[in-house]
Amino acid sequence: MNDIILPIREMIYEIRGQKVMMDRDLARLYEIETGALNRAVKRNMERFPDIFMFQLTEEEVISLRCQFGISKHGKGGRRYLPFVFTEHGVLMLSSVLNSKKAISINIEIMVTFNKLRQFALSQAGTNEEIAELRKLLMLYIEKNDKRVNDIIIALNNLLEHPKESKKIGFNP
Repeated sequence: MNDIILPIREMIYEIRGQKVMMDRDLARLYEIETGALNRAVKRNMERFPDIFMFQLTEEEVISLRCQFGISKHGKGGRRYLPFVFTEHGVLMLSSVLNSKKAISINIEIMVTFNKLRQFALSQAGTNEEIAELRKLLMLYIEKNDKRVNDIIIALNNLLEHPKESKKIGFNP
């Protein structure tokens, strides 16, 4: 695993609202060619429903090319639109490829997906917690800090009953 250039986490993208990995990244991890990976998948398409794998559109490829530097079609680039695999699709790949390398890499990938999910779940309540702390702070200020409370009352009075300013100078 030391020879992997990018950590697995950096190979997980969000496309169409799903966390996915690209066929080229998976092939690099499995130390096989992308074409070999895709041929193995195509021979076993019944194992890869749309929720496990889908092919990118031309627009998605252009967007990814701008963001991540994916090579263009032709001149050494791809001739076909890339496939991306969801977590379940990656898991299914280990049964299709059935090599020791694929199995060990898939374990690492599953661990990474699991850590990402745990992190996302741990962050879910953060906004609610901040809002709750804000409410508690305001209640504390209103009840315990007489000076702040007096200022709030004075500002409310000014808003409700503004003082008329004195007129200075000549009035026709």
